[in-house]
Amino acid sequence: MSSLSLAVRDCSTMLRRNLLHARRYPSLTLNLLLTPVMLLLLFVYIFGDVMSAGMGGGGADRSEYIAYVVPGILLMTIGSTVIGAAVSVATDMSEGIVARFRTMAIHRGSVLVGHVVGSVLQSVASVVLVGAVAVAIGFRSKDATALEWLAAFGLLALFALALTWIAVGMGMASPNAEAASNSAMPLILLPLISSAFTPIDAMPGWFQPIAQYQPFTPAIETLRGLLLGTGIGNNGWIAVAWCLGLAVLGYRWSASKFGQDPK
Repeated sequence: MSSLSLAVRDCSTMLRRNLLHARRYPSLTLNLLLTPVMLLLLFVYIFGDVMSAGMGGGGADRSEYIAYVVPGILLMTIGSTVIGAAVSVATDMSEGIVARFRTMAIHRGSVLVGHVVGSVLQSVASVVLVGAVAVAIGFRSKDATALEWLAAFGLLALFALALTWIAVGMGMASPNAEAASNSAMPLILLPLISSAFTPIDAMPGWFQPIAQYQPFTPAIETLRGLLLGTGIGNNGWIAVAWCLGLAVLGYRWSASKFGQDPK
């Protein structure tokens, strides 16, 4: 077999290993998935009428706020799901299985690739489930074209890839699973201080730069424009730039930590 075939085989084996772990221990994924679902229901059914009235000048109904909040919830779902990757990597590191993999005749990058691809697949599945809940409570995307739907799916997958690499780096740098979970919490907190739940113009002036200059806001605005068939301005290329930058940073960080000798 060629070196490429061996690398693909090893990556497939590691991917299967991580998917089997996720299937045998679904509680972590379900717990992480519960956060965005509960926030979606909370903001729609508790705050939806008030927020819609405020955004629509006093005459809007809850459906307008559902359309506004769902894109942010979908990206928050990705941030929540990839925490599982950080925990899984930290567990492998602390239990010594990664040290064992280093001594085996396998492609070195397959260990990381298995975690990353497995996490991206779980993120996509989680987004589909949360999207189904959103549709069930009234979200509709009437004005989006097939091309915009395809672009939205591509953005979600790219965003999941970028955050997964960051989460893998966090897991490799953490001494245990608990520390990895704590270090990855900003992936859930950042959407809360973005444009996910309220327009940036409605925030205090001193707080607007914090919400504007972070990776979630341009991604949310791009996804919102694609799903609702509205303009995205320059948010599209800013979101892609954030994704590529985070993916490269996370990859280099993870590869560097993986290449270090265990202490």
